[in-house]
Amino acid sequence: MYFKRNLSKHLKHYLSKYPIVTITGPRQSGKTTLAQKTCPDYDYVSLEDPDQKEYAINDPRGFLEKYSNKVIIDEVQNAPDLFSYLQTNVDKDSRVGRFILTGSQQFLLNAKISQTLTGRAARLTLLPLSFAEMQKRSYQKFWHDQKLEKVSKPKKSLYYYLFHGMYPRVYEHVLNPLQFYKDYIDTYVSRDLQQLLHVGDLRSFQNFLKMLAPRSGQPINLTSLGNDLGLTHTTIKRWLSVLEASYIIFFLEPYYNNFNKRLMKSPKIYFLDTGLLCHLLRITKLDDMQFHPHIGGIFETFVMSELIKSYYNLNKMPSFYYWQERSGNEIDVMIDKGNSYLFPIEIKSSQTISEQFFINLNDWLNIKNNKQKKGCLVYAGVEFQKRKNIQVMPWYAIS
Repeated sequence: MYFKRNLSKHLKHYLSKYPIVTITGPRQSGKTTLAQKTCPDYDYVSLEDPDQKEYAINDPRGFLEKYSNKVIIDEVQNAPDLFSYLQTNVDKDSRVGRFILTGSQQFLLNAKISQTLTGRAARLTLLPLSFAEMQKRSYQKFWHDQKLEKVSKPKKSLYYYLFHGMYPRVYEHVLNPLQFYKDYIDTYVSRDLQQLLHVGDLRSFQNFLKMLAPRSGQPINLTSLGNDLGLTHTTIKRWLSVLEASYIIFFLEPYYNNFNKRLMKSPKIYFLDTGLLCHLLRITKLDDMQFHPHIGGIFETFVMSELIKSYYNLNKMPSFYYWQERSGNEIDVMIDKGNSYLFPIEIKSSQTISEQFFINLNDWLNIKNNKQKKGCLVYAGVEFQKRKNIQVMPWYAIS
């Protein structure tokens, strides 16, 4: 089974404009498959292969002479010096669509592109499957000021998708999610950490991941985390930066420049994928999902991940924040639409709508000098509703 990826059309577009297109994203998100399915006539070489890696490192000119036109170079960050030779190569031959470069370590790849390939390469980011891609339907563009389209209900439950996560291989090969995510941490996450930070004690790092999991959807407290693990602030920040660069977690920054309020100023942390999050929370059975004590954080993680994918899959940069007063009033996420228009979204893991769900939204919309007059509630139920100026959306329609 192959899931058609929305970025395919953007990849084709940029290959007609630039000599190089880069695709970054987490391991196993489908970068190689996207490139090969979109460009079946391209050669393919992986720098995960020790022989190819050694070739690219020790003889970059010879490597690029062999792979000089219409080639996919996978995990290109494994040969960082290759970028300088790519620059010289495309400066001599600037034909478009020559190279597709993929990589799973964000800051290494982006740093090299910024240093050597500025103006020569277009960048795309491929995250795990969005729910729209999973359902093989067109994208919901409600967040992008376009008309809301109601979509059909999925055949499986919300909790099925939370438990299995959204990595393509789980569905394409009908894999056991418990085994997949164990292998994912052992094979990819831990290895990337060793490569980037030269960490010797992987057990401490895996304990760190497990301590992070219950905090998904919460403001990050480095002091509390450090006390729990016996680690310094410096070590925690470095490890968090690696997890972010490897697309395991992301941060949601607070919005605190508005309305003269005393607001929280610590970013929230989220895991990118709920399947990995459930594994770290030691959830081993689908039946345990609905009433799990962390279901609120798991569901909020799912919604935030889908929102981010909805932007990246349209080749847009997300501009999201959360808003929380010290008194406790909070908006889970606000989309910055520019010109002081901040679209507020509340996220509730209940399948039943309560009037209390609208209190914070209405309070925020009624703040003096607030230009935004509409909002949205995303919940775990299955029906669309409209409550005055607030759109109620079921979980399966957010991407």
